[in-house]
Amino acid sequence: MTEQGITKHHDSQPRQEPVLECRNLRKVYDEGVNKVAVLMGINFRVMPGEQVAIIGSSGSGKTTLLNLLGGLDIPSSGEVFVAGRNAALLNEAERGKLRNRFLGFVYQFHHLLVEFTALENVAMPLLIAGVSVKEAELLAHDMLGKVGLAARINHKPPELSGGERQRVAIARALVTQPSCVLLDEPTGNLDRQTAREVQDLMLDLSRTSQTSFVVVTHDEELARALDRKLALRDGVLHADV
Repeated sequence: MTEQGITKHHDSQPRQEPVLECRNLRKVYDEGVNKVAVLMGINFRVMPGEQVAIIGSSGSGKTTLLNLLGGLDIPSSGEVFVAGRNAALLNEAERGKLRNRFLGFVYQFHHLLVEFTALENVAMPLLIAGVSVKEAELLAHDMLGKVGLAARINHKPPELSGGERQRVAIARALVTQPSCVLLDEPTGNLDRQTAREVQDLMLDLSRTSQTSFVVVTHDEELARALDRKLALRDGVLHADV
């Protein structure tokens, strides 16, 4: 089994376990009489604290791959391991708990709940995990401070700029201290200056928290700033330099 885009390490280095891994991952959509193969045996791992960019043309399967890695979709075949646990062996409730504990998600259009404040949006994953309201609000307040929004905690999404909404989404993804955050075009809906500010924030938070990032993006500048860049072409991941 060949793993795409993996750097070889010397045997003398301490062995680390991947925070996220897929083995021979395949996804085929049944379009009536036709079957459309999107992913053709992906082998991929993310190590602790690693920042990985996945680029590719529209329709190449980047978002499909991200959804499979996050347990939001079911592969046609192959396996996904989150923090060493095989997601295929878990029921839906168990997969949900695994996502909540070890993964964070950031989307292009932030997916914030418009009727809730920034504080309430960021606290939501903690409340789902069973954290008390008081502790969840304290942790959410602290995380919003780290993304520069301490003065905006009581504002609802319609009262925030695009960049501020994305900062709230990043805070929500990180507040549970996940092992890995999956980001789908996190700067794609922002103007250039705001995108660079969000990029710098993401990289800084990734380094300080030692959280791994997997970023699907068309933003070449963002992709080059990460530790590793992979290209999804013809259903296979390739190292991209």
